[in-house]
Amino acid sequence: MIFFRKKQQGLSSNWHILNEQDQVNEVLEASKERPQLVFKHSTRCSISSMAWHRILAQEEALANTYDLHYLDLIAYRPVTDAITQASGIPHASPQVLVFHKGKLLFDASHHLIEPEALMALQVA
Repeated sequence: MIFFRKKQQGLSSNWHILNEQDQVNEVLEASKERPQLVFKHSTRCSISSMAWHRILAQEEALANTYDLHYLDLIAYRPVTDAITQASGIPHASPQVLVFHKGKLLFDASHHLIEPEALMALQVA
């Protein structure tokens, strides 16, 4: 896997930075072994910042279940487009997607992004 291509300042080592389109296929492939959570963040949006902080508050619990992926969708719009194509879900910001067994299992956007819902998913 090539997930750790670039370190985003301020992110813990739990997060894999998505900054290249080919990483989307890697996420889908990795989801066959372990659930993958992708957080698409707009660094210009206050709603996105609130959702991001809710996710970070439960980061360790989420990392126990998921490989965590962070996408700065403003800086890496082509990666956002690749995720939209792979998932079949229209782009939103902020947005969280969970891939499991090679398929999209769950998505939420805006105020519907709740760590508790992510932790309650049946991903065994």
